[in-house]
Amino acid sequence: MEEKLGMYLVKNGVLTEDQLREAVKEKHDTGQRLISILNSNDFIAEGKLLAQLSNLYRMEVVDLDYIIPDEKVLERIPAEKAYHYEVLPIEVKGRYLTVAMVDPTDISAIEDLRFITGKEISPVLASESSIRDALDRYYKMEKGLAEVKSEISSETKELDVEDLELLETGFDEDIEETELRADAEGGPVIRLVNYYIADAVHKGASDIHVEPYEKHVRVRFRVDGVLREQKSPPFNLKAGIITRLKLMAKMDIAEHRLCQDGRINILVGDKMIDLRVSDIPTLYGEKIVMRILDRSSLMLDLTKLGFGEEALKKYLKAIETPYGIILITGPTGSGKTTTLYSTLARMNNPDRQIMTIEDPVEYNLHGINQIQVHEEIGLTFSNALRAFLRQAPNIILVGEIRDSETAEIAIRAALTGHLVFSTIHTNDAPTTINRLVDIGVARYLVSSALVLIQAQRLVRRICPKCREKVEADVKILEQTGVPKGTFPDNMVYKGKGCTNCNQTGYKGRVGLYEVMPISPAIRSLILKGGSSDEIAKQAEKEAMITLRDDGMQKVKDGVTSIEELMRETVSF
Repeated sequence: MEEKLGMYLVKNGVLTEDQLREAVKEKHDTGQRLISILNSNDFIAEGKLLAQLSNLYRMEVVDLDYIIPDEKVLERIPAEKAYHYEVLPIEVKGRYLTVAMVDPTDISAIEDLRFITGKEISPVLASESSIRDALDRYYKMEKGLAEVKSEISSETKELDVEDLELLETGFDEDIEETELRADAEGGPVIRLVNYYIADAVHKGASDIHVEPYEKHVRVRFRVDGVLREQKSPPFNLKAGIITRLKLMAKMDIAEHRLCQDGRINILVGDKMIDLRVSDIPTLYGEKIVMRILDRSSLMLDLTKLGFGEEALKKYLKAIETPYGIILITGPTGSGKTTTLYSTLARMNNPDRQIMTIEDPVEYNLHGINQIQVHEEIGLTFSNALRAFLRQAPNIILVGEIRDSETAEIAIRAALTGHLVFSTIHTNDAPTTINRLVDIGVARYLVSSALVLIQAQRLVRRICPKCREKVEADVKILEQTGVPKGTFPDNMVYKGKGCTNCNQTGYKGRVGLYEVMPISPAIRSLILKGGSSDEIAKQAEKEAMITLRDDGMQKVKDGVTSIEELMRETVSF
């Protein structure tokens, strides 16, 4: 059949006879399929070759970028077979299984797949590169798990009955340290942990969650702020995986009752990745969460974070103030650290001394003096702040205002000629005022020192490659409180899902910002004991764009979706 293909390509003038002879010789020498050789040697463009194959075999060509196979369909062909034959199952209809193939003339592959699946195979064409990408997307972790399980299976044949019972129960929590260490340093465990970390980095995850339960271990990745469940590891490796991660993070592997923290530095591909590791005891074992800190992905450009034009002008004006305090507020995971680091990077000149106290230091910034909190030895935010003032800094970053002592020292530092940045947890900019008063800071200090408060959230960006206009769901608009006529023709944007966004319709995140400069009128309200609502109304009179308004504009511009706005902001 491949000879027929070669002659067909020569006849149609897309391949020369010399090229065909060279490809056939390479096929005999290497055993590769002719299609792969033609692709790898660039004898013919992949798209053109695909079109020729379609005409020759009268077969449909599918674009795997826009096909999302059901997980149950993928399970019909084992990972090792899918990789071996370079095939991807797409859908089941009755007794037929549609399979995307590089070479639809491979009769032995079709017969083997028919035997494995119990279905008649209906082949369709897809490019070799798209099938390989899809295999990595859907099967890579499964292939790794299958190899690990196979290795475990061969090892357990040599174990006695007591060892097998121990494996089935997922190991005893009282197992001795030497046994735990030996188990964690076994080949399958090391490879499995590496698989998960590499896969998380490849998928752009910000966190890895390893969660033990009674009869299984759940692994989840947080991608663009949303947790997604991954393939579970073999349950009998539970203790080994946890111990391996604790060893890598330099934790005490013999301690199972107390919370522990650590860090891992690991090279993934050509990137050095820093993992911040948290370990806590749960009912069925220790749960580990790893925050992935990838310096190469850190955005340090304020103009690219998602600020609206007016909001950015107000923020840039505020950070050039010689003294005062600027507060960034929002929940955990709202991008506060990125905003602050981007701000410091912009202000980092040789004529300025910048000092930070953080818990923890997430990224090292060249030219900036960064200090890590160590409360166990007395190095707290407040103590470090006092010491900072003796070092004559121009700019100070306090990682978080947690108590009245830290707040008061930060504000007094702002009043004595320093520009202070910090974060605090509140829902929006106006409520931050009363939060500071509630923790014990005098109103006159708040009024005198504050320069600007900025609230922010992160929402997922609609994938630019599969973005399309759709009619807005009336029910969602009603639930969100969006007035009629907000969107022209009631049309909004949505991502339909493609390989670029891992079929989610979203790729990356963008900030929503509420920037509130402290004007004379707002200072007066603070001193008079004005409520959060009164401060908010005054700020809106002064053209403050709320989080909600910023989000609505981004929905109109097709940057994010109405569902994302609903998830991250409150109703009208």
